[in-house]
Amino acid sequence: MSALQKQVSQLPVPYTKQQEEADEYGLCRCCIALAKFTKSFIVEVKRKDGNYTATAEDEELRTELLKFCMRSLREPLLEAELNRNRKSSLWLFATEIMVILPAIQESLSELLFFNSLKKSTLMDNSQSKESRACLAYLLFVQLITMDSFPAVFSPVFVLQCNMEYINQLLSRYALYSTSLERVQDNSLPVSLLELKSFYSVPQNLVKVLTDCPMQHLRESGLQVFQLFINKLDAEAKHKFFRCILKTSNHAGVESYIVKNIRNQVPGNANKWFLGEEFVSLLELVLCLPQGAETDLLNSMDRIMESLNLLRYLLIRDKGLWSSTDVWEELGRIQDEYLKMLRVCISISRAYYSAELKALREDQKLKAKEARDAARSTRLVKSITVKHKQVSNMSPDVQNQVLQSALVTFDLMESLIVRIEEITEEKLKISN
Repeated sequence: MSALQKQVSQLPVPYTKQQEEADEYGLCRCCIALAKFTKSFIVEVKRKDGNYTATAEDEELRTELLKFCMRSLREPLLEAELNRNRKSSLWLFATEIMVILPAIQESLSELLFFNSLKKSTLMDNSQSKESRACLAYLLFVQLITMDSFPAVFSPVFVLQCNMEYINQLLSRYALYSTSLERVQDNSLPVSLLELKSFYSVPQNLVKVLTDCPMQHLRESGLQVFQLFINKLDAEAKHKFFRCILKTSNHAGVESYIVKNIRNQVPGNANKWFLGEEFVSLLELVLCLPQGAETDLLNSMDRIMESLNLLRYLLIRDKGLWSSTDVWEELGRIQDEYLKMLRVCISISRAYYSAELKALREDQKLKAKEARDAARSTRLVKSITVKHKQVSNMSPDVQNQVLQSALVTFDLMESLIVRIEEITEEKLKISN
């Protein structure tokens, strides 16, 4: 069986329905044949299960069947497109594998949750994380043999145990999503964030959101990211938001976190999102790490969301805040942030206005030269906008980018003005 499985693992895995039906390399036919080949051995194991003493040959057969199952889960099933709505040959093979495990008296819960505690020779590469990750996916997402799985484990425990497998299957969000959906909202305690898996999985998910070129993966990843946030309790959310704001280095991710912070400000008092702890979180939100040299366009999403959060907090009832000191501290952060932001806007507006003027003058000069000679290909001085070289754009596109930058600065300044108006109104009411 080991030799046969090793040969099968070298065949390319089909990814589409058409490839499976064509079965050009015979993988699907081989898997069906392998499933039939193992049946006689399974019958032999079941026949001897009633015996009080198992021989060395019996244990060796059981071990070989287990290794065969675990290796098959990793190759080819880990890379296969498995869905209960499409009963493909590989799906039927996966079903057979999941049936074999309990048939040879292998507990699925032990394989998944207590594997590290098993002190036997079965702990080898055939039971790698990839194999168990595929097992978890087939069990919890596709529900194969789920009716025989013990129901005594709490959703939080299942999620905790599945996190290492989720990390392996991060591009397949179904296991992560399914595990999270069973957990009650606002229930995951902050202590779980101390576990390596609970820290690394969201961090790796952020990398997918920022670096993955496939839009559908980014979109589904964002949904799972939000689902994870929803399950954290208030203290865990507070700590998680701080962590992402410090480590993501991506304006889009940071703006999403700021939006979530706004959604957490409740109608009743909560020290993590209204008291002194919240002020420490706002210090991370309302800041410009590069000071006056901050690239406003690259940070636009975060800055706009931060200004909207600040405006929202100011229009809330002051009575919600736990103390006058907290309100005054918010005012201090606000003043420092807005002053620095005004400086950045002033510098950036002057720079982009000069670039726009130079571009227009250059276009006029080129139009004049075109009447006398060939059009010059000289472009304006190179500037960077959201990691794109403006000098590589056509003059018309350059003009649009520069105009858009100036409009963005106007929007930021209008929000600042509105925030200052609200602040003055609050002060008048207080007096």
